Amino acid sequence: MNLSEEQRQIRDTVREFAVEEIRPVAADCDEDQEFPEDVWDEMAELGLTGMTVPEEYGGLDVDRLTYSLVNEEVAYGMLSVATALSVHSLATSCIAEFGDDDQKERWLPEMVDGRPVGAFALSEPQAGSNPAEMTTEARREGDEYVIDGKKQWITNGKRAGVVVLFAKTDRDDPRSVTQFVVPKDADGLEVGKKEDKLGLRASDTTTLVFDDVRVPAANRLTEEGRGLSAAFHILTGGRIGIASQSVGLAQAALDEAVAYAQDREQFGKPLADIQTIRHKLADMQTKVQAARLLTRDAARTEDRGETPEMAASMAKYFASESAVDVTNEAVQIHGGYGYTTDFDVERFYRDSKITTIYEGTSEIQKKVIARNLLD
Repeated sequence: MNLSEEQRQIRDTVREFAVEEIRPVAADCDEDQEFPEDVWDEMAELGLTGMTVPEEYGGLDVDRLTYSLVNEEVAYGMLSVATALSVHSLATSCIAEFGDDDQKERWLPEMVDGRPVGAFALSEPQAGSNPAEMTTEARREGDEYVIDGKKQWITNGKRAGVVVLFAKTDRDDPRSVTQFVVPKDADGLEVGKKEDKLGLRASDTTTLVFDDVRVPAANRLTEEGRGLSAAFHILTGGRIGIASQSVGLAQAALDEAVAYAQDREQFGKPLADIQTIRHKLADMQTKVQAARLLTRDAARTEDRGETPEMAASMAKYFASESAVDVTNEAVQIHGGYGYTTDFDVERFYRDSKITTIYEGTSEIQKKVIARNLLD
């Protein structure tokens, strides 16, 4: 796959960490709906919480392909952990790319160490796929902004200490979306309902309610009205991350299916000797590898300095839909056992669906692909 020696070493190190440290606690964390904070701290020690932070602030500042490899391998361990890491990385990316020197110095060194955790607050109850419809408002009053509104589907909503927030400076003007950094302990900022989800159950997903939250004007990351374009820019790279996670999750399901098919006997022989099962595994392998190649192509496109929008959307669309297909077949190969929590494929299947929804649904990805192709 034309990886450098350093990239191979990083991939192998993170895979070992995923297998030895993340996977053993995954089932219990999923059942208890509790995030593995010890795992997070260990990832910080490996430098993974500073992947998108410049070296001068203590980060690794990795290229997009390396970022993709890390996301794939962490998701191989547990998607909830990978999702928390990717959202934290979205927040550090925003500060690193759009913040001034003072903002970077204030927030990034500590975020590199994993504390505070970052959150990315864009979606709202009535504004998911179309964030231009958001109603959260940040009114300028002297040297402060006063923020009112509600954000929904916020990963790390409970755990986070820093929120990268998108709000309108004029609620009636969709062109006024602006980006801010808001400390989680700001007066008037409350964590709302924690969602009880189909999958991704160890990752906290909450609402955030802003009621007369005052932040200094110095906490504004972009000029007024430049927030939405900044969000779309950051999310393009984020979609490569989600595609990578989809590949990692699908690979985990495929590996479990192969092992089970070789071990489980029916009709006097291993399942792996039955042609129907062999063909399922062949289809699964093809989808995983195709998704991986699309994802790495998107990562390399960005690393070359080219616009990765279409490549990122193709990777995210195909990889996420393939993750659903592959985990579904992994459950099928396990038969009745696959429907129980005794086997990891049950959790993989539940987790897979969210990859087709967050950071742009499959329908949004097809819209982006078609626009790049036809317009």
